[in-house]
Amino acid sequence: MKLLSLLVGGLTSLKLVLGATGYTHSERSHPSPRRRWTSTNPYVTVDGSTCTVKPMGGGRDDGPNLLYAFQLCGSYALIDLPGYYTVNTVLNTYLHNVEVRLSGAISYVPDIAYWSPASIYLTYQNSTTYWFFQGDGVTLHGGGTIDANGQTWWDYFAQHRNAGVAGGSSRTFARPIPLTVGNATNVKIDDISVINSPFWHNFVYNSTDVTYSNIQIHSRSSNASAPAANSDGWDIYRSTYVTIRDSNVQNGDDCVSFKPNSTYMTVENMICNGSHGISVGSLGQYAGETDIVANVYVRNISMSNAENGARIKVFGGSNDTQSVSGGGSGYVRNVTFQDFVNDNVDNPIYLTQCYSSSAQQCQNFPSTLSISDVHFINISGTASGVVANNTVATLECSAECVDITSTGTQLAPKNGTVGSGQYLCANLQDESTLDFPCTDVAITRG
Repeated sequence: MKLLSLLVGGLTSLKLVLGATGYTHSERSHPSPRRRWTSTNPYVTVDGSTCTVKPMGGGRDDGPNLLYAFQLCGSYALIDLPGYYTVNTVLNTYLHNVEVRLSGAISYVPDIAYWSPASIYLTYQNSTTYWFFQGDGVTLHGGGTIDANGQTWWDYFAQHRNAGVAGGSSRTFARPIPLTVGNATNVKIDDISVINSPFWHNFVYNSTDVTYSNIQIHSRSSNASAPAANSDGWDIYRSTYVTIRDSNVQNGDDCVSFKPNSTYMTVENMICNGSHGISVGSLGQYAGETDIVANVYVRNISMSNAENGARIKVFGGSNDTQSVSGGGSGYVRNVTFQDFVNDNVDNPIYLTQCYSSSAQQCQNFPSTLSISDVHFINISGTASGVVANNTVATLECSAECVDITSTGTQLAPKNGTVGSGQYLCANLQDESTLDFPCTDVAITRG
């Protein structure tokens, strides 16, 4: 699909703007004149305020030299990475007003024995990371590649399905994330590829004002019995004012996922192939926890060969105060999915408050996480036929969902015509705000 062109107007510092370009927060800071340093490392050269790292070659670990450059030129500098770097050392960096120019490649050594205890633990769903990218006023760009060599992890995980618990990792078997922007503000990631991830490709963690653009993501296994697992393009957690645009994702899980406490999110001009959709959630998984996702704007999406298109997934309730499969509270509010073109998608529209819950459990214990103010605009294309009875959309609430609207819907079942598909609805407050006829059903699935 040819993506729509985007004009971004000027921004006023600390002023929220909501319109055709979504949510923005603040202007990028202007760095002070760069400083000068002297390197004592033969693989790190300094020219004024530019640090250039030379690869060691021969499969030797470039990680310590990269860390040396990040520390030496960690403020008001340019770090130039033009070569091929083999990395078998955790990268934990903090940068202030630094441009990182990656025109080469960072290749993580597929060493499960090292990375499992060494990768940085991020708590949420037992995720860990190779590179914890912290700081403020930082740009990472340059046309280069981060390659996590995930096949080793995919093969191992296929044979040891219990190795990872409740998400990505344990201390004996970690599946690290190639790049995590964490505890950061005012960060821009542009024109890089992130490939072959053992787990999620990108994680935004406890950060604000983060922009990704022109990102290429690709994870495809060469072993049919060991597919790439949990290969989300982006997961966002406890973060605000995050923008993802103009990117191409070829994977087998969520294209973008808004995890708990994600607010003021913008995703636009994306190609997603083989994914599980652009997803709000999952939310409400942990009893006693409050999860919020609000002010989300998603537009101009090409979704192909996917499990879902526009999706909201919320766990049902639970009577178990220690539950890790439902019972959390909170809300989803002010979410817009606009201009989705679906091609061979199982569920072009999918909203559920019974995620990973049985129908009986969800009926007995409705979700305590509310969904309201959700808008589907110009959702078109074809379903795959995987869901029975020519179903093209499911809006399934266990508690009542409020202010759910649709306009410009043009969906067709497989080998059918536009308008001949079935739309399943359960517990919507008002179906008159939809431009398609609902087939009212009891809760049928989790």
